[in-house]
Amino acid sequence: MASNAKELREEVRRRYAQSARVVAGESEGCGCRSGSCCTDDSAARAVGSAKFGEVLYEAEQRGELPEAAVLASLGCGNPTAVADLREGETVLDLGSGGGIDVILSAKRVGPTGLAYGLDMTDEMLALARRNAEEAGIKNVIFLKGLIEEIPLPADSVDAVISNCVINLSTDKAAVLTEIVRVLRPGGRVGVSDVVAEDHLTPGQRGERGSRVGCIAGALSRSEYICGLEALGFEDVSVEFTDEVADGMHSAIVKAVKPRAPERASG
Repeated sequence: MASNAKELREEVRRRYAQSARVVAGESEGCGCRSGSCCTDDSAARAVGSAKFGEVLYEAEQRGELPEAAVLASLGCGNPTAVADLREGETVLDLGSGGGIDVILSAKRVGPTGLAYGLDMTDEMLALARRNAEEAGIKNVIFLKGLIEEIPLPADSVDAVISNCVINLSTDKAAVLTEIVRVLRPGGRVGVSDVVAEDHLTPGQRGERGSRVGCIAGALSRSEYICGLEALGFEDVSVEFTDEVADGMHSAIVKAVKPRAPERASG
Protein backbone atom coordinates (compact mmCIF):
# COMPACT_ATOMS: atom_id res chain seq x y z
CA MET A 1 0.00 0.00 0.00
CA ALA A 2 2.77 2.42 0.94
CA SER A 3 4.70 1.69 -2.24
CA ASN A 4 1.54 2.14 -4.30
CA ALA A 5 0.96 5.54 -2.68
CA LYS A 6 4.54 6.53 -3.48
CA GLU A 7 4.09 5.43 -7.09
CA LEU A 8 0.91 7.46 -7.45
CA ARG A 9 2.55 10.53 -5.92
CA GLU A 10 5.50 10.17 -8.28
CA GLU A 11 3.16 9.86 -11.25
CA VAL A 12 1.44 13.09 -10.23
CA ARG A 13 4.81 14.80 -9.70
CA ARG A 14 6.07 13.74 -13.14
CA ARG A 15 2.95 14.97 -14.89
CA TYR A 16 2.97 18.39 -13.26
CA ALA A 17 6.73 18.75 -13.69
CA GLN A 18 6.25 18.13 -17.41
CA SER A 19 3.48 20.72 -17.50
CA ALA A 20 5.76 23.30 -15.88
CA ARG A 21 8.51 22.57 -18.39
CA VAL A 22 6.11 22.98 -21.30
CA VAL A 23 4.78 26.30 -20.00
CA ALA A 24 8.35 27.49 -19.43
CA GLY A 25 9.20 26.55 -23.03
CA GLU A 26 11.70 23.91 -21.94
CA SER A 27 9.87 20.91 -23.34
CA GLU A 28 7.27 19.70 -25.80
CA GLY A 29 4.65 17.04 -25.53
CA CYS A 30 1.61 16.30 -23.35
CA GLY A 31 2.36 18.93 -20.74
CA CYS A 32 -1.15 20.32 -20.33
CA ARG A 33 -0.19 23.69 -21.75
CA SER A 34 -3.83 24.58 -22.25
CA GLY A 35 -6.78 23.29 -20.28
CA SER A 36 -5.61 21.21 -17.34
CA CYS A 37 -3.69 18.20 -16.18
CA CYS A 38 -6.97 17.54 -14.40
CA THR A 39 -8.57 16.64 -17.73
CA ASP A 40 -7.47 13.19 -18.75
CA ASP A 41 -8.86 11.94 -22.06
CA SER A 42 -12.12 10.58 -20.63
CA ALA A 43 -13.02 13.75 -18.74
CA ALA A 44 -11.93 15.96 -21.62
CA ARG A 45 -14.18 14.12 -24.03
CA ALA A 46 -17.09 14.37 -21.58
CA VAL A 47 -16.94 18.04 -20.69
CA GLY A 48 -14.36 19.81 -22.82
CA SER A 49 -11.74 22.24 -21.56
CA ALA A 50 -14.11 24.98 -20.37
CA LYS A 51 -14.48 23.41 -16.91
CA PHE A 52 -10.78 23.62 -16.08
CA GLY A 53 -7.81 25.95 -16.18
CA GLU A 54 -7.43 29.59 -17.08
CA VAL A 55 -11.02 30.15 -18.31
CA LEU A 56 -12.24 29.94 -14.71
CA TYR A 57 -10.59 33.30 -13.96
CA GLU A 58 -12.14 36.57 -15.02
CA ALA A 59 -10.45 38.42 -17.87
CA GLU A 60 -9.55 41.23 -15.47
CA GLN A 61 -7.73 38.79 -13.19
CA ARG A 62 -5.91 37.16 -16.12
CA GLY A 63 -4.82 40.58 -17.31
CA GLU A 64 -3.03 41.22 -14.00
CA LEU A 65 -0.91 38.08 -14.29
CA PRO A 66 2.16 36.95 -16.24
CA GLU A 67 1.24 34.83 -19.25
CA ALA A 68 3.11 31.83 -17.85
CA ALA A 69 1.06 31.92 -14.66
CA VAL A 70 -2.16 31.88 -16.68
CA LEU A 71 -0.96 29.08 -18.95
CA ALA A 72 0.04 27.02 -15.91
CA SER A 73 -3.42 27.22 -14.38
CA LEU A 74 -4.46 23.60 -13.97
CA GLY A 75 -7.30 23.83 -11.49
CA CYS A 76 -11.04 23.21 -11.50
CA GLY A 77 -12.11 26.48 -9.88
CA ASN A 78 -11.09 29.88 -8.60
CA PRO A 79 -10.59 29.56 -4.82
CA THR A 80 -9.53 33.18 -4.43
CA ALA A 81 -13.05 34.16 -5.43
CA VAL A 82 -14.61 32.29 -2.49
CA ALA A 83 -11.98 32.56 0.26
CA ASP A 84 -12.99 36.11 1.27
CA LEU A 85 -9.39 37.19 1.77
CA ARG A 86 -8.80 40.39 3.70
CA GLU A 87 -6.07 42.97 3.99
CA GLY A 88 -3.23 41.89 6.28
CA GLU A 89 -4.11 38.18 6.38
CA THR A 90 -1.86 35.18 5.85
CA VAL A 91 -3.08 32.66 3.28
CA LEU A 92 -1.73 29.24 2.26
CA ASP A 93 -2.30 27.65 -1.15
CA LEU A 94 -1.93 23.86 -1.13
CA GLY A 95 -0.47 22.58 -4.39
CA SER A 96 0.30 26.05 -5.69
CA GLY A 97 1.58 25.01 -9.12
CA GLY A 98 2.54 27.94 -11.33
CA GLY A 99 1.47 30.40 -8.65
CA ILE A 100 -1.68 31.95 -10.12
CA ASP A 101 -3.72 31.67 -6.90
CA VAL A 102 -0.79 32.73 -4.71
CA ILE A 103 -0.24 35.86 -6.79
CA LEU A 104 -3.95 36.75 -6.77
CA SER A 105 -4.10 36.06 -3.00
CA ALA A 106 -1.05 38.25 -2.36
CA LYS A 107 -2.78 41.11 -4.16
CA ARG A 108 -5.89 40.65 -2.02
CA VAL A 109 -4.11 40.55 1.36
CA GLY A 110 -1.92 43.50 0.37
CA PRO A 111 1.60 44.43 1.47
CA THR A 112 0.79 43.86 5.14
CA GLY A 113 -0.37 40.31 4.38
CA LEU A 114 1.46 37.20 3.22
CA ALA A 115 0.69 34.43 0.73
CA TYR A 116 2.37 31.02 0.96
CA GLY A 117 2.45 28.53 -1.88
CA LEU A 118 3.21 24.88 -1.13
CA ASP A 119 4.16 22.45 -3.89
CA MET A 120 6.19 19.24 -4.15
CA THR A 121 7.40 19.83 -7.70
CA ASP A 122 10.68 21.69 -8.21
CA GLU A 123 9.74 22.72 -11.73
CA MET A 124 6.45 24.26 -10.62
CA LEU A 125 8.12 26.08 -7.74
CA ALA A 126 10.72 27.57 -10.08
CA LEU A 127 7.97 28.65 -12.49
CA ALA A 128 5.89 30.16 -9.67
CA ARG A 129 8.83 32.15 -8.31
CA ARG A 130 9.53 33.55 -11.79
CA ASN A 131 5.87 34.44 -12.22
CA ALA A 132 5.71 36.24 -8.87
CA GLU A 133 8.87 38.18 -9.70
CA GLU A 134 7.51 39.16 -13.11
CA ALA A 135 4.27 40.30 -11.47
CA GLY A 136 6.24 42.42 -9.01
CA ILE A 137 4.76 40.60 -6.02
CA LYS A 138 6.92 40.68 -2.89
CA ASN A 139 4.64 39.29 -0.17
CA VAL A 140 4.84 35.66 -1.31
CA ILE A 141 6.82 32.67 -0.06
CA PHE A 142 6.94 29.40 -2.01
CA LEU A 143 7.70 26.27 0.01
CA LYS A 144 8.63 22.78 -1.15
CA GLY A 145 6.76 20.04 0.65
CA LEU A 146 3.79 17.72 0.78
CA ILE A 147 0.25 18.82 1.52
CA GLU A 148 0.05 15.88 3.94
CA GLU A 149 2.97 17.37 5.92
CA ILE A 150 2.65 21.16 5.73
CA PRO A 151 5.98 22.80 6.71
CA LEU A 152 4.40 25.59 8.76
CA PRO A 153 3.76 25.91 12.50
CA ALA A 154 0.36 25.43 14.11
CA ASP A 155 -2.07 28.36 14.17
CA SER A 156 -0.07 30.30 11.58
CA VAL A 157 -2.48 31.09 8.72
CA ASP A 158 -5.86 32.76 8.41
CA ALA A 159 -7.05 30.94 5.29
CA VAL A 160 -6.22 27.75 3.38
CA ILE A 161 -7.04 27.56 -0.30
CA SER A 162 -6.41 24.86 -2.89
CA ASN A 163 -7.36 24.34 -6.51
CA CYS A 164 -8.08 20.79 -7.63
CA VAL A 165 -5.20 19.26 -5.67
CA ILE A 166 -6.61 17.57 -2.56
CA ASN A 167 -8.26 14.94 -4.77
CA LEU A 168 -4.75 13.95 -5.94
CA SER A 169 -3.58 13.09 -2.42
CA THR A 170 -3.29 9.46 -1.38
CA ASP A 171 -3.94 10.42 2.28
CA LYS A 172 -6.72 12.97 2.39
CA ALA A 173 -7.31 12.46 6.13
CA ALA A 174 -3.75 13.68 6.72
CA VAL A 175 -4.36 16.71 4.48
CA LEU A 176 -7.48 17.73 6.38
CA THR A 177 -5.73 17.19 9.72
CA GLU A 178 -2.85 19.40 8.61
CA ILE A 179 -5.25 22.10 7.45
CA VAL A 180 -6.92 22.33 10.86
CA ARG A 181 -3.49 22.33 12.54
CA VAL A 182 -2.06 25.31 10.61
CA LEU A 183 -5.23 27.40 10.70
CA ARG A 184 -5.63 29.95 13.44
CA PRO A 185 -8.84 29.79 15.49
CA GLY A 186 -11.48 31.44 13.35
CA GLY A 187 -9.50 30.62 10.21
CA ARG A 188 -11.27 29.28 7.17
CA VAL A 189 -11.05 26.90 4.26
CA GLY A 190 -11.91 27.96 0.69
CA VAL A 191 -11.08 25.08 -1.62
CA SER A 192 -11.97 24.16 -5.20
CA ASP A 193 -11.86 20.41 -5.81
CA VAL A 194 -13.43 17.59 -7.80
CA VAL A 195 -16.06 15.87 -5.64
CA ALA A 196 -18.21 12.81 -6.32
CA GLU A 197 -21.91 12.38 -5.76
CA ASP A 198 -22.58 10.22 -2.71
CA HIS A 199 -23.98 7.27 -4.63
CA LEU A 200 -20.73 6.61 -6.51
CA THR A 201 -18.46 3.95 -5.03
CA PRO A 202 -14.66 4.35 -5.21
CA GLY A 203 -14.68 1.78 -8.01
CA GLN A 204 -17.23 3.75 -10.00
CA ARG A 205 -15.20 6.93 -9.56
CA GLY A 206 -12.18 5.07 -10.94
CA GLU A 207 -14.17 4.07 -14.02
CA ARG A 208 -14.78 7.73 -14.83
CA GLY A 209 -11.16 8.81 -15.08
CA SER A 210 -7.65 8.46 -13.71
CA ARG A 211 -6.24 9.65 -10.39
CA VAL A 212 -3.83 12.06 -12.07
CA GLY A 213 -6.84 13.30 -14.03
CA CYS A 214 -8.41 14.37 -10.71
CA ILE A 215 -11.29 11.89 -11.00
CA ALA A 216 -10.50 8.49 -9.46
CA GLY A 217 -9.21 9.88 -6.16
CA ALA A 218 -12.07 12.30 -5.49
CA LEU A 219 -13.92 12.25 -2.19
CA SER A 220 -17.70 12.10 -2.17
CA ARG A 221 -19.66 15.08 -0.88
CA SER A 222 -20.58 13.33 2.38
CA GLU A 223 -16.99 12.12 2.88
CA TYR A 224 -15.73 15.68 2.59
CA ILE A 225 -18.34 17.04 4.98
CA CYS A 226 -17.90 14.25 7.55
CA GLY A 227 -14.11 14.51 7.37
CA LEU A 228 -14.13 18.23 8.08
CA GLU A 229 -16.80 18.03 10.78
CA ALA A 230 -14.94 15.20 12.54
CA LEU A 231 -12.00 17.58 12.92
CA GLY A 232 -14.22 20.18 14.55
CA PHE A 233 -14.81 22.48 11.59
CA GLU A 234 -18.00 24.51 11.57
CA ASP A 235 -20.15 25.95 8.76
CA VAL A 236 -19.02 23.14 6.45
CA SER A 237 -20.44 23.24 2.94
CA VAL A 238 -19.71 21.49 -0.36
CA GLU A 239 -21.38 23.21 -3.30
CA PHE A 240 -21.31 21.54 -6.71
CA THR A 241 -20.62 23.84 -9.66
CA ASP A 242 -19.85 22.14 -13.00
CA GLU A 243 -20.20 18.45 -13.81
CA VAL A 244 -16.82 17.19 -15.06
CA ALA A 245 -17.82 13.54 -15.56
CA ASP A 246 -20.93 11.47 -14.86
CA GLY A 247 -21.67 12.07 -11.16
CA MET A 248 -18.41 14.01 -10.65
CA HIS A 249 -18.37 17.76 -10.10
CA SER A 250 -16.12 20.71 -9.61
CA ALA A 251 -17.08 21.93 -6.16
CA ILE A 252 -16.49 24.74 -3.69
CA VAL A 253 -15.61 23.46 -0.22
CA LYS A 254 -15.84 25.88 2.70
CA ALA A 255 -15.41 25.52 6.45
CA VAL A 256 -14.38 27.51 9.51
CA LYS A 257 -12.13 26.48 12.40
CA PRO A 258 -13.88 27.36 15.68
CA ARG A 259 -12.50 30.13 17.81
CA ALA A 260 -11.22 29.18 21.24
CA PRO A 261 -13.94 29.67 23.87
CA GLU A 262 -13.52 32.81 25.93
CA ARG A 263 -12.62 32.25 29.55
CA ALA A 264 -15.14 33.50 32.06
CA SER A 265 -13.80 36.39 34.07
CA GLY A 266 -13.48 35.63 37.73
